[in-house]
Amino acid sequence: MTPETNSAGKFLESYNPRDYPSTALTVDLVVFAVTGGVLNVALVRRGEHPFKDSLALPGGFVGPEESASQAAGRELAEETGLDLGRLPVHIEQLATYTSPDRDPRMRVVSVAHLALLASNGISLPKIAAGSDAAAAGWYGVHDILRGKELAFDHAAILGDGLARLAGKMEYTTVAARLLPEEFTLTQLRTVYDAVWETTLAAGNFTRKMMPQLNDTGRKTRGTTGGAPAALFTATDRHIHPPLKRFPTAPVQPRRP
Repeated sequence: MTPETNSAGKFLESYNPRDYPSTALTVDLVVFAVTGGVLNVALVRRGEHPFKDSLALPGGFVGPEESASQAAGRELAEETGLDLGRLPVHIEQLATYTSPDRDPRMRVVSVAHLALLASNGISLPKIAAGSDAAAAGWYGVHDILRGKELAFDHAAILGDGLARLAGKMEYTTVAARLLPEEFTLTQLRTVYDAVWETTLAAGNFTRKMMPQLNDTGRKTRGTTGGAPAALFTATDRHIHPPLKRFPTAPVQPRRP
């Protein structure tokens, strides 16, 4: 044993974690999916205090042997039945929330995750409440942010998740993460309209997006009254110049 090892061992033997303020670590998940032209988020209704009966993002405490990402997958499955390991999903860390009074029980730091769940735009995976959740379901994001109070600081986390997605959609093809691997331009534009709460012009959208997409050479099966549509996959190329979320108003002519 080297002197350095011996010194470190003595330090750890005398170290008492209770000499410092304790902080609990949790995870929260913002799970987005688009159906029927609406951006949805998975929410649970809390079955226990604090904020009993309030809507909240799925999440919970990180176990002593878990990483934050492992806890995120476990908590989502326990509270909603959604299994990130079996679903076509893109997940990334969103932000860390550290406000001292964000949880009335104790000092709690949360590592929030953003999950984008691919769907055909028609139906979504069923959610079943479990663990300490009294209920679970899909809710329209924009309606929730405008009119519903969420538990803890979850409204702020949800708003940050929407801002992250909406902002990245200006210059990347991240919107395709909310679609099947192969999709039509109309499906992709529907995602933009749902997230941005707008109606993009089809022609301009097509011109901007085509350089960022690969044409598979395949088409959808024709439906009654509609011709087959070309199927595309997304690339990792950036959109340049970026798409404008808020179209510039036309310049008004000066009055003489």
